Amino acid sequence: MTSSLARVLAPTIALLLTVGLTACSDDDGGEDTSSNSTTAASTADCALVPEDAAWYGDNLDRLNEMITDLGDCDRSPDADGAPLALFDWDNTVVKNDIGDAQTFWMLANGKVKQPADKDWSTVSPFLTTEATTALADACADLAEAGEPLPTDTGEGVDCADEIVEVYSEAATTDGEDAFADFNARRMEPAYAFAAQLLAGYTTEEITDFADQAREQNTSAEEGTEQTIGTHEVTGWVHYYDQVSDLITALRGHGFDVRIISASAEPVAEAWGAELGFTPEQVMGVMTEPDGESWSSSLVSCGDDETSIPYIEGKRCRVNEEVYGITGASAFEPAPEDTRQVFGAGDSDTDVTFMSDATALRLAINRNKTELMCSANYDEDGKWLVNPMFIDPKEQQEDAYPCATAGRITPDDSTEPLKDAAGETVPDQEDSVF
Repeated sequence: MTSSLARVLAPTIALLLTVGLTACSDDDGGEDTSSNSTTAASTADCALVPEDAAWYGDNLDRLNEMITDLGDCDRSPDADGAPLALFDWDNTVVKNDIGDAQTFWMLANGKVKQPADKDWSTVSPFLTTEATTALADACADLAEAGEPLPTDTGEGVDCADEIVEVYSEAATTDGEDAFADFNARRMEPAYAFAAQLLAGYTTEEITDFADQAREQNTSAEEGTEQTIGTHEVTGWVHYYDQVSDLITALRGHGFDVRIISASAEPVAEAWGAELGFTPEQVMGVMTEPDGESWSSSLVSCGDDETSIPYIEGKRCRVNEEVYGITGASAFEPAPEDTRQVFGAGDSDTDVTFMSDATALRLAINRNKTELMCSANYDEDGKWLVNPMFIDPKEQQEDAYPCATAGRITPDDSTEPLKDAAGETVPDQEDSVF
């Protein structure tokens, strides 16, 4: 059976099997389970995740088992105590990165505004002197402060190139470091920079820009590239059907499903709306308001002005917004009986909030060292590893260096990864690809 045919027939097959099993139970005098969550999960409105060849090994069986065990088709996802399922967005729910898509769209359409006083240090406090100088040299003469930079024209090519290089490579076009002085377990300045480049626009305007970028990228063919300045960059983003199915199944079984993303919040909201996410169900990078517009000043978490939803910053945002834990305690694990039951992600930025999940954790394999060390080591048996659903990577030849460089440190270096007992995690082979 082809995967597309399986997707169509799976709910019907599951319904027929359930009817048969229920009938057998009645014949044997057993309890009628026609109203319980397992049976209800076979209906069209409350189906399990359908079969698909892109699911690796027994991952689908284990996911559906969790959904059946913890789900309740009669429970609203908004009900108090509904089990929480958290998804990263970029390369977890979609293939490729909506932060990239939005930044490239802004540059391709001449929407990034000249900073106040033409001073790029007002955009990000983490930009190095070399970066602010390079950006000013390339962009200062093109527009007045607060006016859009013509990065979509020939005269704006150098400015576009400098912004792309700082954002994509964390370096200037001359190869100098673009960012410094940040806690690398709570901040990724390039991700924050993408949100800060939206300054000067209202949330409604940013949402409109995001809708246009989404339409452009989802309608583009797989592998499409676009030219920004002189850079050839990715020009497509596609939703993963398999993850969309998983989200639908979780919702149908009464799970509270939310997004925790390191992309700008209104951008993630625009993309999430396609899958039924409301703004209240999406957490992303936020900046302080400047009147009715966005500023470049990042919203803090845990009384920490330097964090965004990144590694420990994702835990902080979930703890603050979902569980009402404030201050420095938001960076610590919430009580186990109140934490999310499920987490899905693809990168080192996701490892902390995923590790907090109490039932299962789905790691999409993009060869990210800290995440794949944790997932392949699978200390408590709750990790699932799956290849990317579109264009999966080949097997990484070298083992992940967990024992020497398995954990990102706050100063952006690496150190050995430790397990819960404080023992060094041994190097892990890339076994799921």
